[in-house]
Amino acid sequence: MLQQDTVSAIERRILRLAEVEAKTGFKRAHIYNLMREDKFPKATRLGVRAVGWDSTEIDQWIADRLKDRI
Repeated sequence: MLQQDTVSAIERRILRLAEVEAKTGFKRAHIYNLMREDKFPKATRLGVRAVGWDSTEIDQWIADRLKDRI
């Protein structure tokens, strides 16, 4: 049986923009506007022209939005 830390490490991955758009329903411009306003997890630079988002941060952001709804 796997320990919790190992399971979390397996599930945690870097999401590219298309996956973040699919998970949130937001398009690129809105995601970047929210990031600029500190209302969305920041992207991590992966290379010269590539960024990605931590899957656990995105999942937590979504969970927080769902928790806050009326």
